[in-house]
Amino acid sequence: MTHEQEETNGLGGLCGWESGPDPAHHAHFLRSALELLVDKAVLQSTDRNSRVVEWVQPDDLKKRLHLTLEDDPVTQGDLLKYLDEVIRYSVKTGHPYFINQLFSSLDVYGLVGQWVTDALNPSVYTYEVAPVFTLMEFEVLSEMAKHVGYEEHDGLFSPGGSISNMYGMLLARYYRFPEIKKQGITGLGRLVAFTSIDAHYSVVKSAITLGLGSDNLILVNVDENGRMDVNHLKECITKAREEGGVPFIVCATAGTTVLGAYDPIERVSQVCQIEGLWLHVDAAWGGGALLSPLHKHKLRGIHRADSITWNPHKLLASPQQCSVFLTRHVGLLKDCNSASAAYLFQRDKFYDTSYDTGDKHLQCGRRADVLKFWTMWKAKGTKGLTKHIEKLFTMSKLFADKIRSRDGFTLLLEPECTNVCFWYAPPSLRGHEDNPDYTTRLHAVAPRIKERMVKEGTMMITYQPLRERHNFFRLVLQNSQVNEDDIDYFVRQIEIHGSDL
Repeated sequence: MTHEQEETNGLGGLCGWESGPDPAHHAHFLRSALELLVDKAVLQSTDRNSRVVEWVQPDDLKKRLHLTLEDDPVTQGDLLKYLDEVIRYSVKTGHPYFINQLFSSLDVYGLVGQWVTDALNPSVYTYEVAPVFTLMEFEVLSEMAKHVGYEEHDGLFSPGGSISNMYGMLLARYYRFPEIKKQGITGLGRLVAFTSIDAHYSVVKSAITLGLGSDNLILVNVDENGRMDVNHLKECITKAREEGGVPFIVCATAGTTVLGAYDPIERVSQVCQIEGLWLHVDAAWGGGALLSPLHKHKLRGIHRADSITWNPHKLLASPQQCSVFLTRHVGLLKDCNSASAAYLFQRDKFYDTSYDTGDKHLQCGRRADVLKFWTMWKAKGTKGLTKHIEKLFTMSKLFADKIRSRDGFTLLLEPECTNVCFWYAPPSLRGHEDNPDYTTRLHAVAPRIKERMVKEGTMMITYQPLRERHNFFRLVLQNSQVNEDDIDYFVRQIEIHGSDL
């Protein structure tokens, strides 16, 4: 766009330094930016005929992007061009062929809710500055707690599942040792926590951050499907006590990151009840199954958990970030975390201060992540969210069925969530399974196929090793726009990119 065209379009002026919007100066820029987002970041980026990513190596990408920050302002037209570059070279996570992480899809209603959130720029800690979002959080958390099966509950929105899991460990420690709030950890002994070897790495980080130390997070074995071995859990608890440790929490997982396994929550909860331990369930990934009558049995017993992590930005495909922490212990969050700052939580306010929820959070300033999820839920209804979840499970099963007996494909195990894990052996390796270098060669297949896909922008699928298993692909579905034709496309792309390896 030339400067003459910019002037004609009202975008030729410099951006300016004042923070507030000026209708004469910013109205056309805002509408142009919105048009750019809708056309490029939403519609074009999710079109099956477009690339998932336009891959450029780091040094070359630096040269293409206008990243340098300078003393003088740019024109509004130039700024739009730079934002266009941002969209062009970013990964299109809403694309149907992005099946790479435990977040994907681009929900229109959630996106609009997020736009409204950003435009209003609220911080949710007191009712006086966030009246709508405060009430909205109560409503959404209550509805989610009903699907968990809690009769009473407390909860909050947090900045991601890792922090939600840390809330679980934090509350468990305070529940057992309320004196810690004033006296600290001195004299509490060697606190010990338990989780499975396939649990999310954030549980390890929680143990480090809260001062337990990673050595005092005991990793429990799993069965052949990746579910926590309850008998081994019992042995670990007994051994920890014999060695002078103080067990206080078990972190179970409902939908492990790699295999999508659901720990046997009901049996784990029975152990926790007998042993007097807090049960936290990390359902960040697999919690969405609670909205499906067909699949909620996978989380049987979750109502007995003391606390739960559940991320709507994962299986329910809400925009990032949207993480919920729930507990059945009413008031414990505030008892544990409150600092009673007098400049925020005055007791002589002119309204019911029980709606000032900020003191139960670790954060002070906090985004209104609730709005994007509320907008989605309002637009689709619970029935719509249920259909979304059930389609994901249907498509995952369809993919597993298609590759089950297809040449070169081997399922790692039967999928329990929407994770489908499998190996692909190119024609050159088939029939050579007894060769001493077979495993080494097969280990190199997934990285090479992925490299080819990414460089062409045709698809993004992740791979990883797991314990003694060499590299395998992991297809994960959260995008309910994925259909049977897409499933066939995924299979063909793997075959095409691996045919000559």
